[in-house]
Amino acid sequence: MHFEELKKYHFILASKSPRRQFLLKDLGLDFEVVTRDVDESFPEHLKAEQIPLYLCEKKARAFDEELNDNTIVITADTIVWIDDHVLNKPENYEDAVRMLTLLSGRMHKVFTGVCLKSNEKMILFYVVTNVYFKKITPEEIDYYIRNFHPFDKAGAYGAQEWIGYIAVEKIEGSYFNVMGLPLKELYEELLKF
Repeated sequence: MHFEELKKYHFILASKSPRRQFLLKDLGLDFEVVTRDVDESFPEHLKAEQIPLYLCEKKARAFDEELNDNTIVITADTIVWIDDHVLNKPENYEDAVRMLTLLSGRMHKVFTGVCLKSNEKMILFYVVTNVYFKKITPEEIDYYIRNFHPFDKAGAYGAQEWIGYIAVEKIEGSYFNVMGLPLKELYEELLKF
């Protein structure tokens, strides 16, 4: 498929994330945002990339009844992985402090799972990025949480915000993956769809 052929499809982005909406818009695709309330729990035995792959498929299956030949739903889920443990969205201020303290001065992995689904076909893929944080002080953590309220972000941070400016020393892999939507890989998978 060529880029122009993609324009024939009706895309649904099943995400409330303003970052994902911004990124997909900049990819040049017309889409509408439609979300479903989906339970985001997952089996405890899942590890690393298995978690976002499970969740993005679960989100896509919520659209099974309304897909037609011309519609592709795009779902995504992002997690932070450190010490063989997942960091999802923080529940409150204290949880955000705990997460950022854990990430301080260390490398962690960001996994984003993406699902593309039509009524005939489904593609699941994931992208992993290594993110290195410098040591951050309790004062910096407090300032960030109080001013940026990162309660909708895996690992309690957005790389495109203040904490990313002052704490991210190095990124190995896709920066857009850390923002929640790996654009290059998404584009390549859409062309194959």
